[in-house]
Amino acid sequence: MAQAQAHSGQQHPLKLYLMVWGLLFVLSTFSYLVDYLGIQGYLRWFLILLFMILKAGLIVAVFMHMAWERLALIYAILVPPVLVLVFVALMVSESNYTALTRLTFFGAGP
Repeated sequence: MAQAQAHSGQQHPLKLYLMVWGLLFVLSTFSYLVDYLGIQGYLRWFLILLFMILKAGLIVAVFMHMAWERLALIYAILVPPVLVLVFVALMVSESNYTALTRLTFFGAGP
């Protein structure tokens, strides 16, 4: 009886996992086709990053069970990129100050 209560949690159908696995395989195939077809330039990087983000999103949402936990999904997916953008903005600000200081005290260089 106690064992039945331990397994009464949320169960996801096996079909869901197989479909996601198949979709990950298709996305990986498209990612390899970008190299195989010799696509170059910004389109190449856009497609590679798009397939990478889609695969990572599927893995996080389904295999890490975050699709069923909205708050955890928000904290894990949205907060880190926002913090990265804040830190990049701080570094850009600092780099401008550093460049201005070097030019002021050391001159334009050789």
